[in-house]
Amino acid sequence: MDDRTVAISRFLARHLRHRPAAIGLVLDPAGWADVDALLAAAARHGFPVTRAELDAVVAADAKGRYALDAAGLRIRANQGHSVPVELGLPVAAPPPVLFHGTVRRALDGIRRDGLLPMGRHAVHLSPDRATAERVGARRGRPVVLTVDAAGMAADGHEFRVSANGVWLVPAVPPRFLAPPP
Repeated sequence: MDDRTVAISRFLARHLRHRPAAIGLVLDPAGWADVDALLAAAARHGFPVTRAELDAVVAADAKGRYALDAAGLRIRANQGHSVPVELGLPVAAPPPVLFHGTVRRALDGIRRDGLLPMGRHAVHLSPDRATAERVGARRGRPVVLTVDAAGMAADGHEFRVSANGVWLVPAVPPRFLAPPP
C-alpha cells in the first residue's frame, strides 16, 4: 500500500474502532457510521478523503478491516473496537485449533492470566499460524500460541467470526493454550 492508502486506513481504524467522538462521528449500536458523515468529519478535521479513496481503501485492505453496507451508504470496522458496539455476529463453531500472535515479553502475563481482550471487546484469534505470526510481528519478534478451540467450545466458551475471518472470544483461559515453540 502506498503512504496515502496507509494513512487513510489508519484514520479509519482510529475513528471507526476507537475514537469516533474525536471527530464528531456517531456510530450506531452495531458500529456503523454514515459514509457522508465520515467524509465530512474527515474534511473538517484536516484530513479530506474522497469517496473514491475510501472505496479503494476498503476494497484493497488485505486484512478486510472495513465493510460497507449493501447500499454503500454506511461503513464500519469489522472488529477491534475499544468503543461499545455490538457487531451482531452469531455464535460459530470454531475449528479444532486457532492461533494467537504475540511477543515474548507478554508470555508471563499470558501464562498467568490467559489471553485477555485488553482494551478491545474480544481476543482476536487467527485461523492459521502464518496470519498469527504476522499479527505478532507488528510488536516485535513474533511468538505464536496454539489455542485449543475445540476444548474451549466443549467447555462452553462462545466463539464468533468476523466478516474478515478473525475469530473472536471474550478470553482464553491459560489451560487452553499450548506453550510456544
